[in-house]
Amino acid sequence: MRTQTMPQTNSLSVPTSADFAEARQIMVDDQIRPVEVNDPRIVAAMRELPRELAVPEDQRRFAYADRSLPLGNGRFLLQPMVLARLTQMAHIEPGERVLIVGAGMGYLASLVAALEAQVTALESDPLLAAAGQLYTAHAAPAVAWRQGSLTEGAPGEAPFDLIFFEGAVPDIPAFCAAQLAPQGRVAGVLQPEDGTSSAFLAHHDKEDGWAIRRFFDAAAPVLPAFAPAPAFVF
Repeated sequence: MRTQTMPQTNSLSVPTSADFAEARQIMVDDQIRPVEVNDPRIVAAMRELPRELAVPEDQRRFAYADRSLPLGNGRFLLQPMVLARLTQMAHIEPGERVLIVGAGMGYLASLVAALEAQVTALESDPLLAAAGQLYTAHAAPAVAWRQGSLTEGAPGEAPFDLIFFEGAVPDIPAFCAAQLAPQGRVAGVLQPEDGTSSAFLAHHDKEDGWAIRRFFDAAAPVLPAFAPAPAFVF
């Protein structure tokens, strides 16, 4: 597998748009296609979306590396392979109403919008929300942004066919059941306190509660808003 760190000729070299474009194709060929991401819409979108503009400037050199990248304040853009597999797992259809929880700087929201979904991007951090709106203004102008608490969802825009968490959660947040459309679903990475971490898709029934399917092991940082409170040790 080829490295995804941007090529350098010396310590002062600056990657060019051509360098990023080449790295984007390598990312898809070496990271996305080998893990059986075969939805042509996802593959095409990830060949086009400028991931380097969805991270802070000091992280752009690593935008196409096989790892999650820090956005600040404990937030991350998930590694390309995980995002691609999660998106494929969610089976997003044109016209579906999708809420992205913890939308960061807008990369996943833009990817989902490329699948012709109606996307609402929810972000609590004002700096990330501002950066995300700038990103999607060019990459996916139809994305609607809402700034507010991640733990409350977006009740004004509900119901949603899909609630998609851009980061791990220890369990399914309480707001999800109330904001899902009939037959709606929740997707993301479930990381309970037992240390496991897996991609999940969940449906809710008023009588039976959540039916959760786990699809594959997936390492992802927990969204800080949902992190369990530290226990007191005596």
